[in-house]
Amino acid sequence: LASSEEGKTAYVEADMRDPGSILDAPELRETLDLSQPVALTVIAIVHFMLDADDAVGVVRRLLEPLPPGSYLAMTIGTAEFAPEEVGRVAREYAARNMPMRLRTIDEAHEFFTGLDLVEPGIVQVHKWHPDGTGEQGIRDEDIAMYGAVARKG
Repeated sequence: LASSEEGKTAYVEADMRDPGSILDAPELRETLDLSQPVALTVIAIVHFMLDADDAVGVVRRLLEPLPPGSYLAMTIGTAEFAPEEVGRVAREYAARNMPMRLRTIDEAHEFFTGLDLVEPGIVQVHKWHPDGTGEQGIRDEDIAMYGAVARKG
């Protein structure tokens, strides 16, 4: 990653389970103006955070310093559409010391408590289109991920 005239870029090597290590990194405040809305993207990671890691609490902690008007974009792994196949994949990951915590739609909603969901809300990622069209020809059983965008008021 490199900065350019169009925008500044920084990299912080940190453990997602320790939001303080991210929020306290000098690179964060040197790069982002937290007096202005910013976007927090949490993509393809919370399914690797177990219950003991308190993924919802971590995301809320990362949102705390962000000003109103900021956005959260997330993906959240699920087995709700193909429990056998996704369960098999999860077991393979666990066998390689990478356990997964797949979440239900109700559990996915917990990440967005207090935020204003952008339409179409929390849906499988192939269906997340602001115009509501969704992807054609993709089976729900083939997509094990919810996605959503929400605005902090």
